Amino acid sequence: MADLLRTFIAVDLESSIQDRALALMNKLGHQGGDVKWVESENLHITLLFLGEVDILTIPKICRIVRDEVEAMSPFELGIEGMGGFPNTRRPKILWVGVSDGRDELKRLHAALEQPLMDLGCYRREDREYTPHLTLGRVKSETDAEAMGTLVQKNSDWQGGRMLVREVLVMSSELLRSGPVYTVLGRAECRGTT
Repeated sequence: MADLLRTFIAVDLESSIQDRALALMNKLGHQGGDVKWVESENLHITLLFLGEVDILTIPKICRIVRDEVEAMSPFELGIEGMGGFPNTRRPKILWVGVSDGRDELKRLHAALEQPLMDLGCYRREDREYTPHLTLGRVKSETDAEAMGTLVQKNSDWQGGRMLVREVLVMSSELLRSGPVYTVLGRAECRGTT
C-alpha cells in the first residue's frame, strides 16, 4: 500500500501580513459568530490543492512546480478587502482578497494545472480559481448571517504588500489540534522582466 501525503501548492505570506490578518481575525472573533479560525502560522495563499498524493510522486510534483515558477519573475502581491464563500451575505468561508499579483497567481495556477493532471495527481476544479487567503470557517447558519454583516463592514480592509519570490509544495497533516504544514519543496522565481 502506498504512503499518501495530503499535498498542496502555496505562496507563503510575510509575517507583517500574517500579523495584520491575525489582528483582523481577533477583531472579528470579538464581534460575534462561532468561527474556526486558521492559525496565523498556517496562513497562505493556495494555488492548487492536490489532496492525497503518493509520496513517490512528490519529487515529480516539485520538479513541475520548479520548472514553471523559475521562469517567472518575482512579483508584487497586495492583500486587501474581505469576502466570503459562497457569498458575503451568509458566508461559510471568510477570506481576504488579492489585488496586485492576482493575474500572476491565476497564470501560475493555469500553467501548473495541466502538467499535474497529466501526472495524475490533480483534478480540475469546477469553479474558476480565485486567489484568496482563507481566514476561517463559520460553524453555523445563525453565525453566517452575523459574520456576513462583519464581512461587509470590513470590505475595505488593507493587509499590506509583499514580493513573491518563491512558491512552496506543502504537506498538511490533520491533527486533532489542527493541521500541521510541512514544506516538501521550494521553487524560486528566477525569471527576468
